[in-house]
Amino acid sequence: MKREGFGGRMRGLVRAAGRGLLQSVLALAPGIPLFVASIVSMVYIPLGVGLFLAPAALAGVRANAERQRRWAARWSGVTIPSPYRPLPREATDPGFIARVRRVRWLLTDPATWRDLLWTITNVPVGLVLGLIPACLLVYGLGGCLVSPWLWIASGSIYWPLSIPLGTVSLAAGIAIGPAVLKGHAVFSAALLSPTPGQFTHRVNHLAESRSHVVDASAAELRRIERDLHDGAQARLVSLGMNIGLAEQLIGDDPKTARSLLAEARSSSTEALRELRDLVRGIHPPILDERGLDGAVKALALTVPLPVEVHISIDERPPAPVESAVYFAVTEALANTVKHSSATRAWIQVQVDETGLVAIVGDNGIGGADPAGAGIQGVERRLEAFDGTTAVTSPVGGPTTVTFTLPRSW
Repeated sequence: MKREGFGGRMRGLVRAAGRGLLQSVLALAPGIPLFVASIVSMVYIPLGVGLFLAPAALAGVRANAERQRRWAARWSGVTIPSPYRPLPREATDPGFIARVRRVRWLLTDPATWRDLLWTITNVPVGLVLGLIPACLLVYGLGGCLVSPWLWIASGSIYWPLSIPLGTVSLAAGIAIGPAVLKGHAVFSAALLSPTPGQFTHRVNHLAESRSHVVDASAAELRRIERDLHDGAQARLVSLGMNIGLAEQLIGDDPKTARSLLAEARSSSTEALRELRDLVRGIHPPILDERGLDGAVKALALTVPLPVEVHISIDERPPAPVESAVYFAVTEALANTVKHSSATRAWIQVQVDETGLVAIVGDNGIGGADPAGAGIQGVERRLEAFDGTTAVTSPVGGPTTVTFTLPRSW
């Protein structure tokens, strides 16, 4: 194993110092305001104001905690799983009752309270641990590089003492600076990781999702078998019969034989089209060729109304995720065309370090049913990736369907 030289260790200390300073600032700046805002908003829940303030404040707390999870993994190699319970579908509906359900979901999730505990305890812990590498670096460089010049300029007998102290400080920073940063990540993991009860809930949720996926797969297989039996297979049987009859009649009745062959050619064309449609229904080839970006843009061109498409993808998701999102967008657009009486629609897809969000909206009459068979099928498909579906469709419109998948790739 190759040992790291002095230059590499110094770079490690400089990185630890910079990252520690950033953590110190963020422990104070957003940490204290977010904690105070969360507590105050929860106190005002009985008065009704908190129903609007608490979700926003707690969302900020969660975003702060999620950022620390990403930093712990990226900077120190400490993985902190996300412990949050999935948002129930009924809590995504518009209206006052749905807002109450959303607040109840937040307050009954143990991860919410652990996030708040970490937010307030991280103020002193994050401040102290974050400043240690920077203090060691600054004092060490000052003692080693600045003190000799001050000694020469002033002639004081006290400046030479700073040189060995600075050397010791710099050596200590090189030795423990990155470890102190990792210590902060371990502290965060102790509070932000899922509890055993949350792991049990997670396992139960995954078991339920797997059951839904298995049922959906079985239904999809039955659909494929039915389409093959009633469509392409029937046409191929007819094709074989027509060719057989043409073979018998080609000598005695060439005109009828030619007619049968023409019919057979038409049947073969229809069978090929149906097979292609069936393949597209399983996994569209355009996803492999152009990715989610190109596939969604091509899909928008097939819709008989103007569709604005805005896509931002920093890294291509895995093929199963692309397929699930593509079919979700397809279902939402199909509902727009069939039921919304819309004159225009829009699609937004964003993929970043937090996950994937796809929004399909229209300016139609609204009143979409979130419990419809199509949306339910999409929900079951996305559950395999911990995805959620939210439908907002007040009477009179507009309608927006939001698909959210946390990053797991």
